[in-house]
Amino acid sequence: MKKIFFTKSLFALSIMICFVVFIFTGCSKIVEKKLAQQTLPEETVFAVNACRIKSGNLDDYLMFGGNVQTSSSVDIYPSMVGKISSINVRVGQYVYKDQVIMEIDASRAGMDFKSSPVKAPVSGTITKMPYNIGTTVATSMSVGQIGNTSWLEIKSNVAERFVSRLSIGQKAELKFESFPDEIFTATLTKMDPVLDSSSRTIGIKLILDKRDTRIKAGMYAKIKLVTETKEDVIVLPSKVLVTRNGEDVVYTINEETNTVLSRHVTAGLRIDDKQEILSGLKEGELVVVKGQALLSDNSKVRIISITGEDNYQKENDKENLEQSEEKQKIDSEEA
Repeated sequence: MKKIFFTKSLFALSIMICFVVFIFTGCSKIVEKKLAQQTLPEETVFAVNACRIKSGNLDDYLMFGGNVQTSSSVDIYPSMVGKISSINVRVGQYVYKDQVIMEIDASRAGMDFKSSPVKAPVSGTITKMPYNIGTTVATSMSVGQIGNTSWLEIKSNVAERFVSRLSIGQKAELKFESFPDEIFTATLTKMDPVLDSSSRTIGIKLILDKRDTRIKAGMYAKIKLVTETKEDVIVLPSKVLVTRNGEDVVYTINEETNTVLSRHVTAGLRIDDKQEILSGLKEGELVVVKGQALLSDNSKVRIISITGEDNYQKENDKENLEQSEEKQKIDSEEA
């Protein structure tokens, strides 16, 4: 009886020992796996924005302001000295040649004269009437101005240091406060033969390429005059350039391995936020435009977006969502 009890006890003890060994072995493997995951360094992946190199045009320009004026104007002068007794027109009114603009009373104390009419010397639009009834005027004083508003011109003055960049026929873009969202085009048609010695500027005139009745004489225009155009050149955002060992560098992306490589480039003309690249890159390559500060050769990157490629952005968002869902699934299974 004792022998049977001893045998059963030994068998139960063996089963317990096997169970403990099994549990210990499984736990050890889990611990070893987690320790291995903790000790193995993960490769750093940098998130970047990119753009694909394309050829384009780069415009150099000057910015200044100018006033809209009539393309031609004629001053009106009275034929005698006296006081303005009546004004028959208003600014903006169209008048015909020899139409009576105003009358001048030359009467003085003890002397009465018949009013003298002041007539329009040409047909056109009244652009200026500086005096009121009762004002004494002389024959040397302009009492008004008639202009041709069919074609308007913009007059401005450009600093002496920019004179070498000006030439007849250059194109300009105009913006007006009245129409902030619209751009009007004009052409440089005239340059003064001499500079103003007091202001050290040269006078220029531009003509609107297309007549627009909304533009009025007297308006102020913001002028962007294109002085040089470079065609079919590699143009990138200026922020793509980084300095490494005193040289300009651009990081290109290998789309198969998602790694980057630094490329020494020769920078050309820089206009606003655009940079001309003379050498070192070719059309079609993918370059980093944001996130390159910490990059080095062969760094792994994850492209967040490619400028101008909306389809890539949508596909990337879908891929990120799928990766996020997969990660959540794995985390749930491990838990």
